[in-house]
Amino acid sequence: MSLSEARYHDLVDAVQESVEDVFDDTSMDVDLENSGGVLTVRFDNGSQLILSRQPALRQLWVAARSGGFHFDYDEGGQLWLCDASGERLGELLSRVTLEQGGEALEFEDI
Repeated sequence: MSLSEARYHDLVDAVQESVEDVFDDTSMDVDLENSGGVLTVRFDNGSQLILSRQPALRQLWVAARSGGFHFDYDEGGQLWLCDASGERLGELLSRVTLEQGGEALEFEDI
């Protein structure tokens, strides 16, 4: 992958904003904090979902109760894919939100 640094940051900004929008459009009780390129979602049970940028690797890292996941951007598919499993970022976010927040949310465009 050879994303320019500017394109990489634009893509991460866009995906973090999309994730915030999904949570904002629900009645789910979460606290969102986006600071220094790190988006933290705090669920009412105290668990967290963290999306952080790793610019040196041009990756997006996700930390959840079920583990840590590293995503590369696939230019052809225009989506973020887990480097270990090939899972789409949106699929992982839906699964983790259900596991940690007890509510199924759709992140289909992510």
